[in-house]
Amino acid sequence: MAEQTEVATLGGGCFWCLEAIYQEIKGVKQVVSGYAGGSVPNPTYRQVCTGTTGHAEVVQVTFDPSIISYSELLEVFFRIHDPTTLNRQGADVGPQYRSVIFYHNETQREIAEEMKQKAQEWWPDPIVTEIAPLTAFYEAEAYHQNYFRDNPNQGYCRVVIDPKVRKFRAMYREKLKENAAG
Repeated sequence: MAEQTEVATLGGGCFWCLEAIYQEIKGVKQVVSGYAGGSVPNPTYRQVCTGTTGHAEVVQVTFDPSIISYSELLEVFFRIHDPTTLNRQGADVGPQYRSVIFYHNETQREIAEEMKQKAQEWWPDPIVTEIAPLTAFYEAEAYHQNYFRDNPNQGYCRVVIDPKVRKFRAMYREKLKENAAG
């Protein structure tokens, strides 16, 4: 019997942070960093960084729903970044770092709305996460793929990504792939 997969597209700050975490989750088959939500076709990182293309840095997560559900992926999403800050995550500022869920179908939209409401219980400030239909996804340049895995000693990775990964590992030990470091 063929394995069934689904795709989620999520933005919550720098795509390197989301990629590093989702790569460690059981049932996640692939994580690709890219851009979505803007008006410029085939944008470059340099263009997206200007904040004028309308694109957000996102990850596309291909997952096996028999192992991890879309709801569970969104629970992780709402806990691993701050969905209450508009157009920023920490020192990363601009619309390209906004909190956003791009849904692929009506079922995903409904689940995203439900999870956003549920997640509000975890945050004292209002959640500003945008929920929008995915119109196009553009894969980021090759050097952005597997960034944390390939550059663990780079300054941003040590100071920003590694603490988020450690926090995730502590919170979600049961969701980790067997080969994920602990």
